Amino acid sequence: MTTVHTRITAVAAHLPETTMTTAELEDRLAARNPGLDLPRGVIHNGSGVRRRHLAAPDEKPSDLAAHAARRTLAETGLQPHDLDLIVYAGVTIDLVEPATAHVVAAKLGAGCPVFDVRNACNGTLNAIQVADALIRTGRHRRVLVCCGELASAFMPWTLTGAEEFFAVAAAYTVSDAGAALLLEPGTEPGVLGHRFAAHSAGWQAATVDLANLTSDPASAWPQLRPLTVDAVGLVHGMQRIDLTVFHKLLSDLGLTWDDFAAICVHQASLPGLWKFCEQAGIPPGKVVVTIARHGNLVAATLPAQLAHAVGAGRVRRGDLVAMVGLASGFSAGVVVVRW
Repeated sequence: MTTVHTRITAVAAHLPETTMTTAELEDRLAARNPGLDLPRGVIHNGSGVRRRHLAAPDEKPSDLAAHAARRTLAETGLQPHDLDLIVYAGVTIDLVEPATAHVVAAKLGAGCPVFDVRNACNGTLNAIQVADALIRTGRHRRVLVCCGELASAFMPWTLTGAEEFFAVAAAYTVSDAGAALLLEPGTEPGVLGHRFAAHSAGWQAATVDLANLTSDPASAWPQLRPLTVDAVGLVHGMQRIDLTVFHKLLSDLGLTWDDFAAICVHQASLPGLWKFCEQAGIPPGKVVVTIARHGNLVAATLPAQLAHAVGAGRVRRGDLVAMVGLASGFSAGVVVVRW
């Protein structure tokens, strides 16, 4: 009996052409809050973000995902009807119901089954994990994993004071993007392995809250709040995650970080990236750095980095790539692939 393996046969990212520099963002905040003395340079100094991408005003997360999906299909010469499963893995969604994957499929003209997988910024890695299991067991053959991040929609532009600014400062580092990966069966191993860990007790440290979600008829209508981060709680929560999960997978595969052509690491801030790499033993020279030029791409970060590395010739067919994820909640994960 022939063993079925899973391969990533194509990857693409969509980064909107319209951008906003951090200096321009600070100018906009100052104009919208003339009575507040908002500190300049804090966003860049704390995150390393110099600019972020902005989707067109009429675009939704499904549009960003569909842009990337079309590029992936064009790269492989496939049509939407060739897909037999679409998994949407974005943090931002078009609707609470139905699944955003339905909207993406409709915009592509696909007629296959669909569903959403969501786990903050690790959604894409978990979607690869699910797709790998479905392909290896013969349940599906061509699986499109995609996400669209319209994170700029949740930047608060009117603030009550400096205290609120620092609580929501992380919201000003995010960027809009779409990403897609196509996974198919292969005779040689492509997705070599994946491991995940979580420390869910720390989930309150970084949240996008749906306020007033209650059965109380006297309560106000539910309202989505911006990303709020408790910096101290975030550090403590990340420290509680078992980072040996990365080394256990590498050990099982007989690999070290030096064996990889590129290592894609989720990036919420540049200082945080280098601190994490130091803790995990990841060689800085192997990392695909995107945070400064493109901002925090949320769940699109890892596939966008892979697409960049492939497009730049840094990763060629047969090369090893690690995708290392960190997400609020908290969760950590790694997927190792032979491209």
